[in-house]
Amino acid sequence: MINFSEENAMVSYISKQRRTNHKDYQNCLFACFLSQIELKKVIQALTGPSWIEAMQEEVLQFKLQKVWTLVDLPKGKRAIITKWVYRNKKDERGIIVKNKARLVAQGYTQEEGIDYDEVFAPAARIEAIRLFLAYASFMRFIVYKMDVKSAFLYGTIEEEVYVCQPPGFEDPQFLDKVYKVEKALYGLHQAPKAWYETLSTYLLENRFRRGTTDKTLFIKKDRGDILLVQIASTPTETNTALIKDEKAESVDVHLYRSMIGSLMYLTGSRPDIMFAVCACARDSPFDLEAFSDSDYAGASLDRKSTIGAEYVAAANCCGQVLWIQNQMLDYGFNFMNTKIYIDNESTICIVKNLVFHSKTKHIEIRHHFIRDSYEKKLIQVIKIHTDHNVADLLIKAFDVSRFNFLIASIGLLNL
Repeated sequence: MINFSEENAMVSYISKQRRTNHKDYQNCLFACFLSQIELKKVIQALTGPSWIEAMQEEVLQFKLQKVWTLVDLPKGKRAIITKWVYRNKKDERGIIVKNKARLVAQGYTQEEGIDYDEVFAPAARIEAIRLFLAYASFMRFIVYKMDVKSAFLYGTIEEEVYVCQPPGFEDPQFLDKVYKVEKALYGLHQAPKAWYETLSTYLLENRFRRGTTDKTLFIKKDRGDILLVQIASTPTETNTALIKDEKAESVDVHLYRSMIGSLMYLTGSRPDIMFAVCACARDSPFDLEAFSDSDYAGASLDRKSTIGAEYVAAANCCGQVLWIQNQMLDYGFNFMNTKIYIDNESTICIVKNLVFHSKTKHIEIRHHFIRDSYEKKLIQVIKIHTDHNVADLLIKAFDVSRFNFLIASIGLLNL
C-alpha cells in the first residue's frame, strides 16, 4: 500500500510536469489512493484510508437499507459472527479501480430449522441466457445488463436472526448489544431466497408474468410491445464435495484461481460475447435444430464404438431439446417436431424401433424416453454424415482445416 507521503510526492511530481490533463495522470492519481493488496484481517484494513472508506461505504448501505437494529440479545438466542471480506475490483485491462469491502455473516454456523427453513432460490441456466440473447438478437431488441448494488440487502428475511457487531465498527457505548437482522445479509443461508422473492414480487405487481418453464424469466406484454427480464445469477452446487489429494504437489494458488476465473468468465459471465455471436448470425432463420454425438472412442484401451453411448447421448440431447421447446413457448415460438441429427445409424434404429432387443438391455429405462418423444412427434431423428456433425466440436480434437469447415457450417468462421 502506498502511504500518504509517497502519494503526495507522486502527485506533486506529475503536476510539475504539466500533464494533469493526460489520461495516464488521471489513472495514476486515482490508483495512488487504492490498495493493491487484498487484505485478510480487519486490523490491517483499519490502517489504510482506501479500505476504511470502503468499509464505511458498506456500513452506510446497511444504514440506508435499514438492514438491522441494535438490540440486546434475547435469552436463549445466539448471535452469528460477522467478518469483513476485502476484494480489489479491476477493469478490463487488469487495473485496480476500486477497493471493495463486504460485511458477511458466517452462515455456516446457522442451524436448519432454528436459524432458517426454506432457502431455495431459482437461478437461470446458461442455456436460458443464451436463448434470451439469441431471441433478442433475432428480434433486434436492445439488451441492458444491470447490476444491483448490494442486492441481497433489499431482501427481507422472515426468521429471527441476530449477528455480532462488525469488527472495527463496534458501538463503544453498547459493546454488549447485537444487531437484529431485518434484511438478507450476505452469507446467510436464506439470503438468495429473500432477494429473489423481493424482486419477483415487485415484477409481478407491475404486470409481469413468470415464465412457465423458467421461473427466472419474467415477461410483460402491452399491446404489440414485449419486455423480457431474466435474473442471471448462476451459483454452484452447494453440496458438491471436493477431496484434497494429499499426495499431489501444491499448485500456485494465484495461477489456479486465475485459470478457474477465466473459464467461468468465458462460459458464464460474458453475455456481450454471446450477444455478438447471435448478432453475427442474425440473417439465419430463427429455428431449432440439434446435433448429437458422444465421445465413445475416447477410451485409450480399445477405442471401440458402443451403441449405448451414442443412444444415451441422443437421449440427453432430446431432454435438452424438450426443455428449449417449452422455454420458447413463453417467447411465442413453437418448435415442436425438432430435428435431431445423429451420425450413428444404429442409434436411429433403436429410437425408431420400439421393440427392445439385446443391444439395449444394458441401457437404463430412463434413457428410453427419447422413443416416447419420437412417437409423440416432439422430435425427429435424422442421419447425418460424421464429417458434417457439428457436435464433434465439443468432444474431439481437430486439425485447422476440419475445425474451420465445421465452424463455417454454423456461420462462425468470420467472428
